[in-house]
Amino acid sequence: MNRTDRLYALVEELRACAPRRLAARELAARYEVSARTIERDISALQQAGVPIFADVGRSGGYTLDKSRTLPPLNFTPAEAVAVAITLSRAGGSPYSRSARTALHKIVAAMSADDGASARELAARIRFLAPAGDDDPASVPAVLEEAVLTRRVVRLTYVDRAGTETERDVEPVTFTASDEGWYLTAWCRKRGGRRVFRTDRVRRAALLEETAPDRAAEAVHDDLPPDYVVRPLEFV
Repeated sequence: MNRTDRLYALVEELRACAPRRLAARELAARYEVSARTIERDISALQQAGVPIFADVGRSGGYTLDKSRTLPPLNFTPAEAVAVAITLSRAGGSPYSRSARTALHKIVAAMSADDGASARELAARIRFLAPAGDDDPASVPAVLEEAVLTRRVVRLTYVDRAGTETERDVEPVTFTASDEGWYLTAWCRKRGGRRVFRTDRVRRAALLEETAPDRAAEAVHDDLPPDYVVRPLEFV
């Protein structure tokens, strides 16, 4: 069993046994690897957002919080791959890291056979990119946190002329266009609404201050007449 298959199998094993705890040595014997390998696998799953909890000591072990996991999903392999293709295009967008962990959770919640078929189908999907072209830089996690918690954030920003400035802003929305992602915020340096291209943000630091509540509609009141703003919808 390769590591990817073992990771998915570990999630299913812990889900099936919860709330009973399974020791690393017990899991190691089951998958014919070392206890240290199991510990590294569990750490990787935890970093991916899987709600696995560990207790130390002779009677300790690993358990999974069922209340925070998905029940078995009836995704077909093709549906899972379609989701993976969409999420793979999230690079450089807000919550791109969350897109990866969401995909892990979806595939882990599929049946073992469908999950294996989905991974096999995914292996036959390719993306063409120029040689040496790196993945788009992810939006700094601090900007995601700033919008989520409505905290004032200090930006070091480079404008289109190459001028670097530092300013405190009150985040309101993320907005996407064909040219990329933008943070719309109230700029305290300029005393008004400003739009910042996220790929021009060089540094960002959350401040302790909570930003005033500003209506999202108010920051999009000067759009060109041939543009409209559509909110993200789940259905």
